[in-house]
Amino acid sequence: MDSADLAGWIALAATCIAATMTAANLGARITGLGFIVFTVGSLSWTAVALLKGDSTQLLYSNIFLTAVNLLGIWRWLGRQARYEEGGKTAVERSAMRRVPTLFAVSSLAGAKLTGRDDAPLGTVVEAMMRCNGAELSYVVVSEGGVGGVGERLHALDPRELRFSENGVGSDLSAQDLAARPVLTPGDWPATL
Repeated sequence: MDSADLAGWIALAATCIAATMTAANLGARITGLGFIVFTVGSLSWTAVALLKGDSTQLLYSNIFLTAVNLLGIWRWLGRQARYEEGGKTAVERSAMRRVPTLFAVSSLAGAKLTGRDDAPLGTVVEAMMRCNGAELSYVVVSEGGVGGVGERLHALDPRELRFSENGVGSDLSAQDLAARPVLTPGDWPATL
């Protein structure tokens, strides 16, 4: 195997792995690491273009993608990671003091919802806030389905939920949640 073929295989593997890491949206650190792997891929594609000498488009597009990937690394491992760390620190400090415990709102979307006996019920996908009172109007929870296919969305009153440093809980059962009205995509309520 020559150098161009080796670089091509590295580029292919890195690009596929990085795409999976960033698409999974598992937090700032994993997404940032995905951009590092993307950078390995774009540098490898650049090497392929230079070694083969027959693809100016491949060369220039991957020089540009390397710059974009470096921006992604800065954004997700630098800036966003600092924001998440600040929220995590505030949550931990509030748990140790005699003040109401804090919950990082940025961690709400994607949080697992547990029910009675800590049984998994679904995943929080969105929260709708009232503009006039700075409080949550309702929280949208996904249950059922795989990868968004076949899922059912339900709106829950925030008073039915418990927010803690451990996540989001409720006294609902899986049957209680499934019995709630299903939201129609693109037609969510103005209020509960």
